[in-house]
Amino acid sequence: MENHVVWQEGCVSRSDRNRLNNHKSGVIWLTGLSASGKSTIAHALEKELFNRGVRCCVLDGDNVRHGLTSDLGFSPGDRRENLRRVAEVAKLMADAGLLVIAAFISPCRDDRRVVREILDGNMIAGVYVKCSIGECERRDPKGQYMKARAGIIRDYTGITSPYEEPLEPGLVLDTEENGVRESVGLLLDFLRRRGLF
Repeated sequence: MENHVVWQEGCVSRSDRNRLNNHKSGVIWLTGLSASGKSTIAHALEKELFNRGVRCCVLDGDNVRHGLTSDLGFSPGDRRENLRRVAEVAKLMADAGLLVIAAFISPCRDDRRVVREILDGNMIAGVYVKCSIGECERRDPKGQYMKARAGIIRDYTGITSPYEEPLEPGLVLDTEENGVRESVGLLLDFLRRRGLF
């Protein structure tokens, strides 16, 4: 079946919005194991950027599964579709002038490559929030690792489903060595060097 949908250009460009905002828009993609600190860092970064006048928003893995992707499970195909939808939304948000901080386990390199292709120039950087499986299990704020070990949860990343570390991330945040404040500081320095604000 042929697709007859045509992209509708608006009258206000992304560069117009960036000029008005006085900062660049785009997507920072945080990947890492559950309990590595992705969401905590994402929200702390959002607060710091907001206090500096940066129009930003967090897209969090758990939150989007309450609506946008509530029809998906955790099979490899469903995970891929989850990330595809999120990347498309993030791209629209970046085009609207926002700095999007996406915090998703996104365990497969191929899926992260597809995300990068969808974002097509909107991707500022992929950030690897690094933390050992042992430390993530020790933290386990939701008790998910324990349930995965007991066989209650299937297809759990790091236990019964693999996590493929990024080969060339833009930035690595080791959350066993750095706390939230230090990690956010490293991210802010990274974004300044990229000329984001």
